[in-house]
Amino acid sequence: MPDRAADRVRYDRATAHLDAPVAIVDLEAFDANAADLVRRAGGKPIRVASKSVRCRALLERVLARDGFAGIMSFTLAESLWLARAGFGDVLLAYPSADRAAFAELAADPKLAAAVTVMVDDVAQLDLIDAARGGGSEIVRVCLELDTSLRMLGGRVRIGALRSPLRDPAQLAGLARSVARRPGFRLVGIMAYEGHVAGVGDSVAGRPFRSRAIRLMQAAARKELAARRAEVVKAVRAVAPDLEFVNGGGTGSVQHTAAEDAVTEIAAGSGLFVPRLFDNYTSFRGRPAALFAQPVVRRPGVGIVTVLGGGYPASGAAGPDRLPVPYLPEGLRYDPQEGPGEVQTPLIGAPADDLLIGDKVWFRHAKAGELCERFDALQLVEGDRVTASVPTYRGEGKTFL
Repeated sequence: MPDRAADRVRYDRATAHLDAPVAIVDLEAFDANAADLVRRAGGKPIRVASKSVRCRALLERVLARDGFAGIMSFTLAESLWLARAGFGDVLLAYPSADRAAFAELAADPKLAAAVTVMVDDVAQLDLIDAARGGGSEIVRVCLELDTSLRMLGGRVRIGALRSPLRDPAQLAGLARSVARRPGFRLVGIMAYEGHVAGVGDSVAGRPFRSRAIRLMQAAARKELAARRAEVVKAVRAVAPDLEFVNGGGTGSVQHTAAEDAVTEIAAGSGLFVPRLFDNYTSFRGRPAALFAQPVVRRPGVGIVTVLGGGYPASGAAGPDRLPVPYLPEGLRYDPQEGPGEVQTPLIGAPADDLLIGDKVWFRHAKAGELCERFDALQLVEGDRVTASVPTYRGEGKTFL
């Protein structure tokens, strides 16, 4: 576990010359988290989920390490931008309806060779063909498998609503449609088990819920491993030169890597380790990305107010989607206000030791979404900022 008091001293000293709000990445923690992901992947390459990083400099840093290969992107425009920047293997994790970007992809040999797009419906192939605008490059295609756990005859579903493709026959059928269609090549299969990889199984103060999650995840892993193997077998019968089968996520790296059918693992949040990734029994990462807000008021004993800080994460609304006050340890939100758009009151004994202008450090609930709030990340080594690097936003890119 990190020495939080020592970390606060380091971060305050490193950023003493910078006014808050400010965002940092602790490179020692970032690199340690990367090494742990590689260890858990057991020799299978890790494809970095760019939406969890959203900073080209850090994508380059992690991809320079042994054990990492390729990017999993989140929009087609982002994919083309990354490919133009020199990233040679970009898998788009979600279907797109960006006709202008498809026209660019189909007209540029470099982009077409570097980017793979996601499909789960023949209608998506129709859209791509209609958008080509004369471009004749072969479009690389990946099929997505629905990973959700279905119980009680399908009446209960656990997992994200993603692909409609669930069984081997469905994926093989779409694979045949791709194989018959000029201008496309099927190169991969993706299956993201978010109900395993993205749901913590050790919820503080909730032992019975935690036990139920672990039982669900064990059943989900067993069911999916068998089904995924059958799907891959069926699709390889149609496309024997399939290049990759992608699966997993930060919370399930070691489990997914153990499946023979899977050739690579996806992960990204495990580099920054936001607060939603604190509740796992299978691994323990180090918080690497934080942001600081300045103290601007002292309304009373045991209370300070910081500027802004209301940066909720996406997903079903709830307390777990809020940033958490992290340093100094012991601060909490006023339950009547919570984190606000322009000011955030914080309560707790440490407030009495804070002065106007001091920094309070927070952890975001999710990883890359922090970068939509800041145009730069300060890279901290020891007690110094050794570089300031732009986020996507700092490069003028807001893809979603």
